[in-house]
Amino acid sequence: MMKSVNPVTGETIQTYETHSEKGVEKIINSVDKRWQTWRKTTFLQRSELLQNLASLLKSNKEELARLMAHEMGKVLREGIAEIEKCAWVCDYYAGNAESFLENEAIDTDFSKSFVSYQPLGTVLAVMPWNFPLWQVFRFAAPTVMAGNTAVLKHASNVPGCALAIEDLFREAGFPENVFRTLLIGSKQVEAVIKHPAVKAVTLTGSTSAGKKVASVAGSVLKKCVLELGGSDPYLILEDADLKSAAKTCTAGRLVNAGQSCIGAKRFIVVENVYYEFLEYFTYEMNNATFGDPCDPDITMGPLASAGLRDELHEQVAASVKKGAEVVIGGDKPDRKGAYYPPTVLENVKPGMPAYDEELFGPVASVIKVKDEKEAIHVANDTEFGLGAAVFSGNLKKAEKIAETQLQAGCCFVNDFVKSDPRLPFGGIKESGFGRELSSHGIKEFMNIKTVVVK
Repeated sequence: MMKSVNPVTGETIQTYETHSEKGVEKIINSVDKRWQTWRKTTFLQRSELLQNLASLLKSNKEELARLMAHEMGKVLREGIAEIEKCAWVCDYYAGNAESFLENEAIDTDFSKSFVSYQPLGTVLAVMPWNFPLWQVFRFAAPTVMAGNTAVLKHASNVPGCALAIEDLFREAGFPENVFRTLLIGSKQVEAVIKHPAVKAVTLTGSTSAGKKVASVAGSVLKKCVLELGGSDPYLILEDADLKSAAKTCTAGRLVNAGQSCIGAKRFIVVENVYYEFLEYFTYEMNNATFGDPCDPDITMGPLASAGLRDELHEQVAASVKKGAEVVIGGDKPDRKGAYYPPTVLENVKPGMPAYDEELFGPVASVIKVKDEKEAIHVANDTEFGLGAAVFSGNLKKAEKIAETQLQAGCCFVNDFVKSDPRLPFGGIKESGFGRELSSHGIKEFMNIKTVVVK
Protein backbone atom coordinates (compact mmCIF):
# COMPACT_ATOMS: atom_id res chain seq x y z
CA MET A 1 0.00 0.00 0.00
CA MET A 2 1.00 3.59 -0.62
CA LYS A 3 -0.51 6.57 1.16
CA SER A 4 -0.45 10.33 1.07
CA VAL A 5 -0.31 12.16 4.40
CA ASN A 6 -1.24 15.80 4.97
CA PRO A 7 1.85 17.48 6.51
CA VAL A 8 -0.35 20.07 8.21
CA THR A 9 -2.53 17.63 10.14
CA GLY A 10 -0.55 14.40 9.96
CA GLU A 11 -3.71 12.65 8.79
CA THR A 12 -3.82 10.12 5.95
CA ILE A 13 -5.56 11.59 2.92
CA GLN A 14 -5.89 8.41 0.90
CA THR A 15 -4.28 5.01 0.47
CA TYR A 16 -3.41 3.44 -2.88
CA GLU A 17 -2.78 -0.08 -4.08
CA THR A 18 0.75 -0.36 -5.42
CA HIS A 19 1.41 -2.10 -8.70
CA SER A 20 2.50 -5.72 -8.48
CA GLU A 21 5.47 -7.09 -10.40
CA LYS A 22 3.06 -8.43 -13.02
CA GLY A 23 1.24 -5.12 -13.12
CA VAL A 24 4.47 -3.23 -13.73
CA GLU A 25 5.44 -5.65 -16.49
CA LYS A 26 2.07 -5.22 -18.18
CA ILE A 27 2.27 -1.41 -18.06
CA ILE A 28 5.82 -1.22 -19.41
CA ASN A 29 5.04 -3.62 -22.26
CA SER A 30 1.91 -1.65 -23.11
CA VAL A 31 3.85 1.62 -23.18
CA ASP A 32 6.54 0.05 -25.36
CA LYS A 33 3.89 -1.27 -27.76
CA ARG A 34 2.33 2.19 -27.93
CA TRP A 35 5.72 3.68 -28.79
CA GLN A 36 5.77 1.65 -32.02
CA THR A 37 2.88 3.76 -33.31
CA TRP A 38 3.44 6.97 -31.33
CA ARG A 39 6.89 7.52 -32.87
CA LYS A 40 5.28 7.57 -36.33
CA THR A 41 2.87 10.40 -35.50
CA THR A 42 3.62 13.84 -36.87
CA PHE A 43 4.85 16.82 -34.90
CA LEU A 44 1.55 18.51 -35.70
CA GLN A 45 -0.46 15.67 -34.17
CA ARG A 46 1.68 15.65 -31.02
CA SER A 47 1.60 19.44 -30.82
CA GLU A 48 -2.19 19.58 -30.85
CA LEU A 49 -2.40 17.08 -28.00
CA LEU A 50 0.24 18.91 -25.96
CA GLN A 51 -1.64 22.17 -26.43
CA ASN A 52 -4.78 20.41 -25.20
CA LEU A 53 -2.80 19.36 -22.14
CA ALA A 54 -1.65 22.93 -21.55
CA SER A 55 -5.25 24.12 -21.69
CA LEU A 56 -6.35 21.49 -19.18
CA LEU A 57 -3.58 22.53 -16.80
CA LYS A 58 -4.69 26.15 -16.99
CA SER A 59 -8.36 25.37 -16.43
CA ASN A 60 -7.65 23.04 -13.49
CA LYS A 61 -4.85 24.98 -11.81
CA GLU A 62 -6.70 25.77 -8.58
CA GLU A 63 -7.76 22.15 -8.07
CA LEU A 64 -4.25 20.85 -8.82
CA ALA A 65 -2.68 23.45 -6.53
CA ARG A 66 -4.96 22.34 -3.71
CA LEU A 67 -3.93 18.72 -4.32
CA MET A 68 -0.27 19.69 -3.89
CA ALA A 69 -1.10 21.71 -0.77
CA HIS A 70 -2.73 18.69 0.81
CA GLU A 71 -0.11 16.11 -0.22
CA MET A 72 3.15 18.02 0.39
CA GLY A 73 2.29 21.41 1.87
CA LYS A 74 2.89 23.84 -0.99
CA VAL A 75 1.09 27.16 -0.53
CA LEU A 76 -1.72 27.69 -3.02
CA ARG A 77 -0.13 30.77 -4.57
CA GLU A 78 3.04 28.87 -5.41
CA GLY A 79 1.04 25.84 -6.51
CA ILE A 80 -0.94 27.85 -9.03
CA ALA A 81 2.28 29.37 -10.36
CA GLU A 82 3.72 25.86 -10.69
CA ILE A 83 0.76 24.66 -12.76
CA GLU A 84 0.99 27.73 -14.99
CA LYS A 85 4.65 26.92 -15.56
CA CYS A 86 3.71 23.35 -16.51
CA ALA A 87 1.32 24.74 -19.11
CA TRP A 88 4.08 27.04 -20.35
CA VAL A 89 6.51 24.16 -20.91
CA CYS A 90 3.81 22.24 -22.81
CA ASP A 91 3.06 25.21 -25.06
CA TYR A 92 6.79 25.86 -25.51
CA TYR A 93 7.59 22.40 -26.81
CA ALA A 94 4.36 22.20 -28.81
CA GLY A 95 5.57 25.24 -30.71
CA ASN A 96 9.31 24.52 -30.93
CA ALA A 97 10.01 20.78 -30.90
CA GLU A 98 9.82 20.35 -34.65
CA SER A 99 12.39 23.06 -35.35
CA PHE A 100 14.65 21.78 -32.56
CA LEU A 101 14.68 18.31 -34.12
CA GLU A 102 15.01 19.22 -37.78
CA ASN A 103 17.64 17.35 -39.76
CA GLU A 104 20.97 19.16 -39.79
CA ALA A 105 22.86 19.13 -43.08
CA ILE A 106 26.64 18.68 -42.75
CA ASP A 107 29.00 19.73 -45.52
CA THR A 108 31.31 16.77 -46.29
CA ASP A 109 32.90 15.04 -49.30
CA PHE A 110 29.82 12.86 -49.69
CA SER A 111 26.94 13.77 -51.94
CA LYS A 112 24.76 14.09 -48.88
CA SER A 113 25.31 13.87 -45.14
CA PHE A 114 23.12 14.97 -42.28
CA VAL A 115 22.20 14.43 -38.63
CA SER A 116 18.76 13.07 -37.84
CA TYR A 117 17.14 13.01 -34.39
CA GLN A 118 15.18 9.82 -33.76
CA PRO A 119 13.30 8.88 -30.56
CA LEU A 120 14.81 6.17 -28.39
CA GLY A 121 11.65 4.58 -27.00
CA THR A 122 10.25 4.45 -23.48
CA VAL A 123 11.90 6.71 -20.91
CA LEU A 124 11.59 6.15 -17.16
CA ALA A 125 11.33 9.23 -14.93
CA VAL A 126 12.05 8.98 -11.20
CA MET A 127 10.71 12.20 -9.76
CA PRO A 128 10.66 13.96 -6.34
CA TRP A 129 7.84 15.41 -4.26
CA ASN A 130 8.95 19.04 -3.91
CA PHE A 131 7.61 20.24 -7.28
CA PRO A 132 5.31 17.31 -7.93
CA LEU A 133 3.91 18.54 -11.24
CA TRP A 134 6.64 20.79 -12.63
CA GLN A 135 9.41 18.21 -12.27
CA VAL A 136 7.29 15.74 -14.23
CA PHE A 137 6.15 18.08 -16.98
CA ARG A 138 9.59 19.52 -17.65
CA PHE A 139 10.59 15.93 -18.49
CA ALA A 140 7.36 14.71 -20.06
CA ALA A 141 6.59 17.57 -22.46
CA PRO A 142 9.81 17.30 -24.49
CA THR A 143 9.89 13.51 -24.15
CA VAL A 144 6.50 12.81 -25.70
CA MET A 145 6.81 15.68 -28.18
CA ALA A 146 10.00 14.06 -29.48
CA GLY A 147 8.16 10.78 -30.16
CA ASN A 148 9.18 8.88 -27.03
CA THR A 149 6.79 7.36 -24.52
CA ALA A 150 7.11 7.71 -20.75
CA VAL A 151 6.64 5.87 -17.47
CA LEU A 152 6.73 7.75 -14.16
CA LYS A 153 7.87 6.54 -10.77
CA HIS A 154 6.87 9.44 -8.57
CA ALA A 155 7.78 10.03 -4.93
CA SER A 156 5.79 7.78 -2.61
CA ASN A 157 4.22 10.68 -0.69
CA VAL A 158 2.51 12.23 -3.74
CA PRO A 159 0.62 9.36 -5.40
CA GLY A 160 -2.41 11.57 -5.91
CA CYS A 161 -0.35 14.00 -7.99
CA ALA A 162 1.17 11.14 -9.98
CA LEU A 163 -2.21 9.70 -10.94
CA ALA A 164 -3.63 13.16 -11.65
CA ILE A 165 -0.89 13.72 -14.24
CA GLU A 166 -1.72 10.43 -15.96
CA ASP A 167 -5.40 11.41 -16.00
CA LEU A 168 -4.54 14.77 -17.57
CA PHE A 169 -2.70 13.07 -20.44
CA ARG A 170 -5.68 10.80 -20.99
CA GLU A 171 -8.19 13.66 -20.85
CA ALA A 172 -6.09 15.72 -23.29
CA GLY A 173 -6.59 12.99 -25.89
CA PHE A 174 -3.21 11.29 -25.86
CA PRO A 175 -3.46 7.64 -26.94
CA GLU A 176 -3.57 5.22 -24.04
CA ASN A 177 -0.11 4.27 -22.71
CA VAL A 178 1.85 7.22 -24.11
CA PHE A 179 2.31 8.26 -20.47
CA ARG A 180 1.76 5.97 -17.50
CA THR A 181 2.36 6.09 -13.76
CA LEU A 182 3.91 3.22 -11.82
CA LEU A 183 2.87 3.11 -8.16
CA ILE A 184 5.98 1.36 -6.89
CA GLY A 185 8.58 1.77 -4.16
CA SER A 186 12.20 2.73 -4.60
CA LYS A 187 13.35 -0.90 -4.33
CA GLN A 188 11.52 -1.73 -7.56
CA VAL A 189 13.24 0.96 -9.63
CA GLU A 190 16.29 -1.15 -10.47
CA ALA A 191 14.17 -3.80 -12.19
CA VAL A 192 12.34 -1.14 -14.21
CA ILE A 193 15.59 0.43 -15.38
CA LYS A 194 16.85 -3.00 -16.45
CA HIS A 195 13.64 -3.85 -18.32
CA PRO A 196 14.48 -4.30 -22.03
CA ALA A 197 11.67 -1.98 -23.11
CA VAL A 198 13.00 0.94 -21.04
CA LYS A 199 15.64 2.73 -23.10
CA ALA A 200 16.69 5.59 -20.78
CA VAL A 201 16.09 7.07 -17.34
CA THR A 202 15.96 10.53 -15.83
CA LEU A 203 16.02 11.28 -12.12
CA THR A 204 15.56 14.41 -10.07
CA GLY A 205 16.41 13.86 -6.43
CA SER A 206 19.20 13.40 -3.94
CA THR A 207 22.81 12.78 -4.87
CA SER A 208 22.72 9.36 -3.20
CA ALA A 209 19.66 8.34 -5.22
CA GLY A 210 21.29 9.64 -8.39
CA LYS A 211 24.39 7.56 -7.84
CA LYS A 212 22.29 4.42 -7.43
CA VAL A 213 20.29 5.08 -10.57
CA ALA A 214 23.42 5.95 -12.57
CA SER A 215 25.08 2.75 -11.41
CA VAL A 216 22.14 0.61 -12.49
CA ALA A 217 21.74 2.45 -15.80
CA GLY A 218 25.45 2.13 -16.46
CA SER A 219 25.37 -1.61 -15.80
CA VAL A 220 22.96 -2.02 -18.72
CA LEU A 221 24.42 0.81 -20.82
CA LYS A 222 21.36 3.04 -20.78
CA LYS A 223 21.43 6.81 -21.06
CA CYS A 224 20.54 8.76 -17.92
CA VAL A 225 20.08 12.41 -16.98
CA LEU A 226 20.47 13.36 -13.32
CA GLU A 227 19.40 16.59 -11.60
CA LEU A 228 20.51 16.18 -8.01
CA GLY A 229 21.06 18.19 -4.85
CA GLY A 230 22.52 21.64 -4.52
CA SER A 231 23.96 24.08 -2.01
CA ASP A 232 23.69 27.18 -4.13
CA PRO A 233 26.04 30.05 -3.20
CA TYR A 234 24.90 33.66 -3.52
CA LEU A 235 27.74 36.19 -3.59
CA ILE A 236 26.97 39.63 -2.14
CA LEU A 237 29.69 42.01 -3.32
CA GLU A 238 30.31 45.41 -1.77
CA ASP A 239 28.83 47.33 -4.70
CA ALA A 240 25.53 45.41 -4.55
CA ASP A 241 22.17 47.05 -3.89
CA LEU A 242 21.88 45.48 -0.44
CA LYS A 243 18.18 46.07 0.21
CA SER A 244 17.22 44.64 -3.16
CA ALA A 245 19.65 41.75 -2.74
CA ALA A 246 18.19 40.92 0.67
CA LYS A 247 14.64 40.76 -0.74
CA THR A 248 15.75 38.61 -3.67
CA CYS A 249 17.84 36.30 -1.51
CA THR A 250 14.93 35.80 0.89
CA ALA A 251 12.62 34.92 -1.98
CA GLY A 252 15.21 32.47 -3.28
CA ARG A 253 15.63 30.85 0.12
CA LEU A 254 11.96 30.56 1.10
CA VAL A 255 10.38 29.40 -2.17
CA ASN A 256 8.58 26.12 -1.52
CA ALA A 257 9.47 26.46 2.21
CA GLY A 258 13.13 26.18 1.22
CA GLN A 259 12.62 22.72 -0.29
CA SER A 260 14.28 23.29 -3.64
CA CYS A 261 17.46 21.90 -5.17
CA ILE A 262 18.14 25.32 -6.67
CA GLY A 263 17.07 27.23 -3.60
CA ALA A 264 19.48 29.91 -2.38
CA LYS A 265 21.35 28.31 0.52
CA ARG A 266 24.75 29.84 1.27
CA PHE A 267 24.99 33.64 1.36
CA ILE A 268 28.60 34.73 1.00
CA VAL A 269 29.05 38.38 1.92
CA VAL A 270 32.20 40.52 1.72
CA GLU A 271 33.04 41.96 5.11
CA ASN A 272 32.68 45.65 4.18
CA VAL A 273 28.92 45.21 3.76
CA TYR A 274 28.38 42.10 5.86
CA TYR A 275 26.53 43.58 8.83
CA GLU A 276 24.40 45.89 6.73
CA PHE A 277 23.32 43.04 4.47
CA LEU A 278 22.72 40.75 7.46
CA GLU A 279 20.42 43.35 9.01
CA TYR A 280 18.34 43.70 5.82
CA PHE A 281 18.33 39.95 5.19
CA THR A 282 17.33 39.06 8.74
CA TYR A 283 14.49 41.55 8.57
CA GLU A 284 13.16 40.04 5.35
CA MET A 285 13.48 36.46 6.59
CA ASN A 286 11.87 37.33 9.92
CA ASN A 287 9.01 39.06 8.12
CA ALA A 288 7.94 35.80 6.47
CA THR A 289 4.99 33.90 7.92
CA PHE A 290 4.29 30.19 7.94
CA GLY A 291 1.07 28.28 8.41
CA ASP A 292 -1.73 26.47 6.59
CA PRO A 293 -0.78 26.37 2.89
CA CYS A 294 -4.41 27.01 1.96
CA ASP A 295 -4.32 30.35 3.82
CA PRO A 296 -3.71 33.08 1.19
CA ASP A 297 -2.01 35.36 3.71
CA ILE A 298 0.91 33.11 4.68
CA THR A 299 4.35 33.06 3.05
CA MET A 300 5.14 29.37 3.28
CA GLY A 301 3.62 26.10 4.39
CA PRO A 302 5.05 23.19 6.33
CA LEU A 303 7.84 20.93 5.21
CA ALA A 304 6.62 17.86 3.35
CA SER A 305 6.80 15.61 6.42
CA ALA A 306 7.69 15.64 10.09
CA GLY A 307 10.66 13.39 9.35
CA LEU A 308 12.12 15.89 6.90
CA ARG A 309 11.56 18.71 9.43
CA ASP A 310 13.36 16.74 12.14
CA GLU A 311 16.27 15.93 9.83
CA LEU A 312 16.67 19.63 9.01
CA HIS A 313 16.61 20.58 12.69
CA GLU A 314 19.32 18.02 13.42
CA GLN A 315 21.53 19.69 10.81
CA VAL A 316 20.91 23.09 12.41
CA ALA A 317 21.60 21.77 15.91
CA ALA A 318 24.80 20.05 14.78
CA SER A 319 25.99 23.28 13.14
CA VAL A 320 25.28 25.30 16.30
CA LYS A 321 27.11 22.73 18.38
CA LYS A 322 30.17 23.32 16.17
CA GLY A 323 30.01 27.10 16.57
CA ALA A 324 27.37 28.47 14.22
CA GLU A 325 25.19 31.18 15.75
CA VAL A 326 21.42 31.45 15.35
CA VAL A 327 20.32 34.95 14.35
CA ILE A 328 16.62 34.08 14.05
CA GLY A 329 14.64 30.83 14.16
CA GLY A 330 16.38 27.55 14.79
CA ASP A 331 13.69 25.91 16.95
CA LYS A 332 10.87 23.54 16.09
CA PRO A 333 7.62 25.37 16.80
CA ASP A 334 5.30 23.94 19.43
CA ARG A 335 2.38 23.34 17.11
CA LYS A 336 0.83 20.60 15.03
CA GLY A 337 2.27 20.11 11.57
CA ALA A 338 5.70 19.73 9.99
CA TYR A 339 6.59 23.41 10.34
CA TYR A 340 10.01 25.00 10.63
CA PRO A 341 10.55 28.75 10.97
CA PRO A 342 12.68 30.90 8.66
CA THR A 343 16.15 30.56 10.16
CA VAL A 344 19.37 32.52 9.68
CA LEU A 345 22.73 31.14 10.83
CA GLU A 346 25.99 33.07 10.89
CA ASN A 347 29.58 32.20 11.78
CA VAL A 348 29.14 29.21 9.49
CA LYS A 349 32.41 27.38 8.82
CA PRO A 350 33.67 24.29 6.95
CA GLY A 351 32.95 21.10 8.86
CA MET A 352 29.42 22.19 9.77
CA PRO A 353 26.33 20.72 8.08
CA ALA A 354 25.25 24.30 7.33
CA TYR A 355 28.42 24.75 5.25
CA ASP A 356 29.03 21.28 3.81
CA GLU A 357 25.57 19.80 3.29
CA GLU A 358 22.36 20.70 1.55
CA LEU A 359 19.81 22.15 3.99
CA PHE A 360 16.43 21.31 2.48
CA GLY A 361 14.26 23.81 4.27
CA PRO A 362 14.00 27.51 5.21
CA VAL A 363 17.49 27.80 6.73
CA ALA A 364 20.05 30.31 5.42
CA SER A 365 23.81 30.08 6.05
CA VAL A 366 25.46 33.53 6.03
CA ILE A 367 29.22 33.47 5.57
CA LYS A 368 31.52 36.49 5.95
CA VAL A 369 34.54 36.71 3.63
CA LYS A 370 37.34 39.22 3.21
CA ASP A 371 36.87 40.10 -0.45
CA GLU A 372 35.62 39.06 -3.87
CA LYS A 373 38.43 36.56 -4.39
CA GLU A 374 37.60 34.72 -1.18
CA ALA A 375 33.89 34.87 -1.98
CA ILE A 376 34.49 33.00 -5.24
CA HIS A 377 36.67 30.45 -3.43
CA VAL A 378 34.01 29.77 -0.79
CA ALA A 379 31.29 29.59 -3.44
CA ASN A 380 33.17 26.81 -5.22
CA ASP A 381 34.16 25.06 -1.98
CA THR A 382 31.35 22.53 -2.24
CA GLU A 383 30.70 19.13 -3.74
CA PHE A 384 27.61 20.54 -5.44
CA GLY A 385 27.35 22.56 -8.64
CA LEU A 386 23.72 23.23 -9.54
CA GLY A 387 23.12 26.98 -9.29
CA ALA A 388 24.84 30.17 -8.13
CA ALA A 389 24.18 33.91 -8.12
CA VAL A 390 26.17 37.14 -7.95
CA PHE A 391 24.86 40.47 -6.65
CA SER A 392 26.75 43.53 -7.80
CA GLY A 393 26.21 46.97 -9.27
CA ASN A 394 28.96 46.29 -11.81
CA LEU A 395 27.13 44.11 -14.33
CA LYS A 396 30.15 43.52 -16.52
CA LYS A 397 32.19 42.22 -13.59
CA ALA A 398 29.32 40.13 -12.22
CA GLU A 399 28.67 38.59 -15.62
CA LYS A 400 32.31 37.56 -15.94
CA ILE A 401 32.25 35.97 -12.48
CA ALA A 402 29.04 34.10 -13.36
CA GLU A 403 30.36 32.92 -16.72
CA THR A 404 33.94 31.97 -15.97
CA GLN A 405 34.54 31.64 -12.23
CA LEU A 406 31.57 29.94 -10.60
CA GLN A 407 31.40 26.15 -10.82
CA ALA A 408 27.72 25.57 -11.45
CA GLY A 409 25.35 24.71 -14.27
CA CYS A 410 23.09 27.77 -13.83
CA CYS A 411 24.50 31.18 -12.80
CA PHE A 412 22.38 34.31 -12.36
CA VAL A 413 23.27 37.96 -11.82
CA ASN A 414 21.14 40.04 -9.41
CA ASP A 415 18.36 37.45 -9.28
CA PHE A 416 17.71 34.10 -7.69
CA VAL A 417 18.22 30.94 -9.74
CA LYS A 418 15.15 29.51 -11.44
CA SER A 419 14.38 27.18 -14.33
CA ASP A 420 12.92 28.42 -17.62
CA PRO A 421 11.69 26.26 -20.53
CA ARG A 422 13.82 28.35 -22.92
CA LEU A 423 17.09 27.76 -21.05
CA PRO A 424 19.05 24.54 -20.45
CA PHE A 425 18.89 23.41 -16.85
CA GLY A 426 21.19 21.06 -14.92
CA GLY A 427 24.31 20.81 -12.80
CA ILE A 428 27.88 19.61 -12.53
CA LYS A 429 29.89 17.79 -9.87
CA GLU A 430 27.59 15.96 -7.43
CA SER A 431 24.61 17.94 -8.67
CA GLY A 432 24.39 15.60 -11.64
CA PHE A 433 24.84 15.66 -15.39
CA GLY A 434 22.84 16.12 -18.55
CA ARG A 435 20.43 18.93 -19.28
CA GLU A 436 16.70 19.47 -19.26
CA LEU A 437 14.62 22.10 -21.06
CA SER A 438 15.43 24.21 -24.15
CA SER A 439 16.69 22.66 -27.37
CA HIS A 440 19.43 20.92 -25.38
CA GLY A 441 17.01 19.05 -23.13
CA ILE A 442 14.81 17.59 -25.86
CA LYS A 443 17.86 16.02 -27.54
CA GLU A 444 19.02 14.12 -24.43
CA PHE A 445 16.81 11.13 -25.19
CA MET A 446 17.21 11.03 -28.94
CA ASN A 447 19.35 8.89 -31.18
CA ILE A 448 21.57 11.53 -32.76
CA LYS A 449 21.95 9.63 -35.98
CA THR A 450 24.47 10.31 -38.74
CA VAL A 451 23.17 9.57 -42.24
CA VAL A 452 25.56 9.58 -45.22
CA VAL A 453 24.77 9.11 -48.89
CA LYS A 454 27.70 8.48 -51.25
